[in-house]
Amino acid sequence: MTKLTRTAAVAALLAATGGMAMADGYTIGISNTVQGNGWREEMVCAMKAQALASGAVESLNIAHRNTDAAGQLEDIRNLIQAGVDAIVVNPASADAINAALAEAAAAGIVVVAVDQAVSEPSAWNISNDQEDYAYLGAKWLFEQMGGEGAVVYMRGAAGAGADNDRDAGFRRAMAEYPGISIAQEVFTGWQQDQGKQQILDIIASGIPFQGIWTSGIDNVIVDALVESEVDLVPVVGADNAGFVGQLASVEGLVGAAVSNPGSIGGAGMALALQILGGQSPAEHTVHVTPVLWDNVSDEGRAAIATAQNPNLDPEWPVSVEIPGWTTYTMDQVIACKGPGE
Repeated sequence: MTKLTRTAAVAALLAATGGMAMADGYTIGISNTVQGNGWREEMVCAMKAQALASGAVESLNIAHRNTDAAGQLEDIRNLIQAGVDAIVVNPASADAINAALAEAAAAGIVVVAVDQAVSEPSAWNISNDQEDYAYLGAKWLFEQMGGEGAVVYMRGAAGAGADNDRDAGFRRAMAEYPGISIAQEVFTGWQQDQGKQQILDIIASGIPFQGIWTSGIDNVIVDALVESEVDLVPVVGADNAGFVGQLASVEGLVGAAVSNPGSIGGAGMALALQILGGQSPAEHTVHVTPVLWDNVSDEGRAAIATAQNPNLDPEWPVSVEIPGWTTYTMDQVIACKGPGE
């Protein structure tokens, strides 16, 4: 995989702008298909903050709504018609929006997919390694369970590329632990209310389980366990501020957070600007490596303590910055303001 340094990104921008911020900067399009989800909100804010911090973006054209692949095709085509220089997209599907992405490339528009990869060969992809994300958390969970028992498997959105990759990682870990079974498998749609109701229904059904793996819907799952006054089981989630706080504060909770930075949106913006500046990656797929913080090891507890940030929304990942990629400040990403706003 290719990892590009911040120095290379800055150098590319300086080369493209004659050593200073452009007088007439770029117009960058953003396409996102999920609203009301803290991870996606941080992602968009990171895109805005990085565009502002770069000094190379004059304006953003943002299509940010709840829609499907068909709706995203329409949004991307509208961005093409608007004449943007690049499009940073969190794709609704790995394949279903390829026609519009190819049209963008044909129009000379740089396309960068973040969080979830697309199969269109003209596009660049930058994301957390989603398969490894699931594998790390599932392996840790199965070990905590002693390699035996049933897991509530709480997935993301059916058909989404990240969910498919995570499922591959989860199944890879299961293959290493033949004593582990799935008590119940559900799709949360990455929606907090939906995920909480699903675990409450599972608890009420009396289905036995000894662990819970969640695809980023985590703090509300812990809330449901506590509110239901059932025995706590090990829980794996993402590095969302609310869940990270629970790992440090909820008595009797054994759990682990696996990093999945919403700030990948900012990295995608940086990558798009780097390509516009003439510095393209050698490969079209760039991965950020996830890490796991648990509350049972000294190292994990120390990382969790350091990661606490009361200024963040509970649904926002605490990994607000990605070294080597993002250059904005904490205040800038929390303000969620782009150029001209």
